[in-house]
Amino acid sequence: MAVYRIEMAKITSFEDAIKDSDACSKRHLLLGNGFSIACFPDIFHYGSIFGAADFSKNPRLEKVFSALGTEDFEVAIRHLEAGAKISPVYDRKGADTSSAMISDAAELKEILLQTIAGNHPDIPSDVSEEQFSACRRFLRNFLSDNGGQVFSLNYDLLLYWTLMHQEEQPAKVSQLVSNDGFGNDEDDPDADYVVWQGETASHSARVHFLHGALHLFDAGNELQKYTWVRTSIRLIEQARAAIADNKFPLFVAEGDSIKKKAKIRHNAYLYQGLKQLTSNALQAKHCFFIHGHSLDANDDHILRRLGKGKFGKIYISIYGNPKSQKNIEAIEKGERLALLRSKAFPLDVSFYDADSAKVWG
Repeated sequence: MAVYRIEMAKITSFEDAIKDSDACSKRHLLLGNGFSIACFPDIFHYGSIFGAADFSKNPRLEKVFSALGTEDFEVAIRHLEAGAKISPVYDRKGADTSSAMISDAAELKEILLQTIAGNHPDIPSDVSEEQFSACRRFLRNFLSDNGGQVFSLNYDLLLYWTLMHQEEQPAKVSQLVSNDGFGNDEDDPDADYVVWQGETASHSARVHFLHGALHLFDAGNELQKYTWVRTSIRLIEQARAAIADNKFPLFVAEGDSIKKKAKIRHNAYLYQGLKQLTSNALQAKHCFFIHGHSLDANDDHILRRLGKGKFGKIYISIYGNPKSQKNIEAIEKGERLALLRSKAFPLDVSFYDADSAKVWG
């Protein structure tokens, strides 16, 4: 077994990490952006939706975000639309101001759409059969009948597409338990979407999008999940129709950990996912894998739940040269998770080579 040493850390293979974790009663997975980058490095190698957006044709829009202290598109759009309604009350030229706000809100919706489209594959067939097969083999370590759960921090659809992908493979390879807490709308069972069934039903969910995702839309009175299987309509067209109907993709806007935590606490679906992660972290015989995440501080609201848990082992992926400055920092951050523990529930932190997982083949 090849093992690299960097200070006190050992970098093993994913296979060895899985074998080592067999002693745990349940194995859970936390996915970061590296999961998606490994499949489409030219598309997903960006810092944030806001950071990837092009405001060059209307620089004023960036000032709107700055004035509101947010990078959340939905917040900015709703403020513009609300402001347009009341501006005539305070401004003699309110008609002009109102018109400008309505125009900017519409333009901001289109920028959001184009940013999503420009940073995401169009349809599931953009992912090859070989890639889907490899990813399902990887996920089966967590979503077989062993009761493990997958928690994703990504907005994109790669995880969802993989879980929905049906292929002519032996059951031992392709069979995944992928319940995510969504089901048919009781009032419209033939709708193009399914809806979140609420906190009670979500207790049996095995897949959680902790920061939301691009196929989850807030319809006000319910959370809808748009499905490729039911529509065969490409992402950008589904999103355009939804946003035109004042339904916005549910995702936690980029920002610091405190702002992300506040958004999560104010949304029942997101908060339930966080509670599920916390509940599993408090099980002494469970273990967690973190794949494709650099352990940056802007996700401390998630990482601290793991650090302060009771489970005994955590396995963290390291991509590339273990001696690179970025990986040295990631290893140090990983080892610091153990320092959050009480003496009664020590945490053993291990590291594995991300490439050895062969997530996409």
